[in-house]
Amino acid sequence: MNVWQVPAKIVAAKAAGTLICLLLIGYGLLSGDGRMVVLVGIAAVVLAGFTVRDLLARVRLAADPGGVVVVAGFAGRRRIAWGEIERIRVDERTRYGMRTALLEIDTGDDVHLFSQYDLGEPVVPVAETLMRMRP
Repeated sequence: MNVWQVPAKIVAAKAAGTLICLLLIGYGLLSGDGRMVVLVGIAAVVLAGFTVRDLLARVRLAADPGGVVVVAGFAGRRRIAWGEIERIRVDERTRYGMRTALLEIDTGDDVHLFSQYDLGEPVVPVAETLMRMRP
């Protein structure tokens, strides 16, 4: 079974960002800056949510001879048989001078998207591996 997961350094960066936001909230409370507390509080909640998701569903994609398992919802999993997959492709785009690549797994009803930060490695080799595994 091939497994692709969020790298530990990405999870650690999100956790560190959450901690920094919490420290800034404390500073904002001490200094009486209510706007700062609200804005940084929102950022802390968002970062904490992403961190918790990464901890609960660190494995984003797994593949075996029977099909693939993808993350569904916040931290659920969905098994997709190879026969249900209509297309596997890499979507590359350049925007604002930055190039992004996403792995797309299309089942007809749903499209599951994965970035390099979800998989822990570039999406092209992952797509090639999936293509080789697909019957």
